[in-house]
Amino acid sequence: MSERWAIILHGGARKIEPEDAQDNRRGCMAALEIGHGLLSAGGEAIDAVEAVVRQLEADVTFNAGYGAVLNAEGVAQLDAAIMTGADLAVGAVAALEGVRHPVSVARRMLSETDGLLVAGGARAFAARHGLLDKETGGPPRALSRASGDTVGCVVLDRSGHMAVGLSTGGLSGKSPGRVGDTPLPGCGFYVDDQVGGTALSGDGEAITRTLLAARVMTALECVTPQNAAACALAHLDRVGGEAGVIALDPRGWMGWAHTSPHFAMGLASHQLGPRVALHQSELKDLLHA
Repeated sequence: MSERWAIILHGGARKIEPEDAQDNRRGCMAALEIGHGLLSAGGEAIDAVEAVVRQLEADVTFNAGYGAVLNAEGVAQLDAAIMTGADLAVGAVAALEGVRHPVSVARRMLSETDGLLVAGGARAFAARHGLLDKETGGPPRALSRASGDTVGCVVLDRSGHMAVGLSTGGLSGKSPGRVGDTPLPGCGFYVDDQVGGTALSGDGEAITRTLLAARVMTALECVTPQNAAACALAHLDRVGGEAGVIALDPRGWMGWAHTSPHFAMGLASHQLGPRVALHQSELKDLLHA
C-alpha cells in the first residue's frame, strides 16, 4: 500500500455573501477532516467519498441533503451520484424525495443496480433499503434561498483507487422533476483510476450541454488537473453560464477553477494538511500548473 493519498472537495460554485463566508469555510473543513482521517488511515476511496458528501449534506450551509432548496411546489427533490474509478461503476438518483442523504442511496445502487433511478423509482429503491427519513426538511430559509449549487468530492486512496461523489437540491423554485448535471456521468462528474476524476458545480444546463466533465477527463490525459479544469471551463463561453471544477489525477495532483464569484473548496493529501478557500486565488501556490 502506497503512502500517497489525496482529497479535494467543493461546497458549490456561487456568490458567497460576507456573512456566509465563515460557515462555508467551517463546513468545508469539517467534511475535509473526515476524509483526511479515513484516507490517511488507509480507508477506501468509496467510503471516504460517501462520508465526506454525507457531512456536506447534513450541513444547512450547502444546497444538498438537509440544506437543499425547494422546488416550485415547496418540495426538496434531490440529485446525487457516486462513481468508482477502478471499474467505472456508477450509482445515481434524481428528483428523489424523502431522504437526507441521497448520496447513500446512490452508493447502495452500486451493489444492486448500476445506473440512474429517477423520482418514484429512486424513492421505492430507498424505501426497500430502509434509507427513507421521516424528517427531511431543512430550516425555513431553504424556502427562499436562491441557489443552484452542488457539493462534490474526488479522492485517491492509498491503494491507488479513486472515487467521486456529488449531491444537490438543484435550482430553487425549479419545476418538479427537473434534473440537472449532477447525476449525469460526463456532465457533472467522472472518474477513472487510469486518468483521474472531476466534480463540477454551477449552471446545470450549461454544464450538460457542453459535457464539461468529459472535457476535463479528456484534458487530464495530456495536462495537469489545474490546466484541465481551466481549459474545460473555456467551453462555457459558447453557451454562457457559470461553473466551478475540481480535478484530481492518479499522482495526487489537484486542480480547481471557477467562473463564478466564489467556489467553496478544500483539499488535503499525504503531503498537505487540510486547507480550505472560497476563491481560486487563495490556494494557487499549492496547485501544479
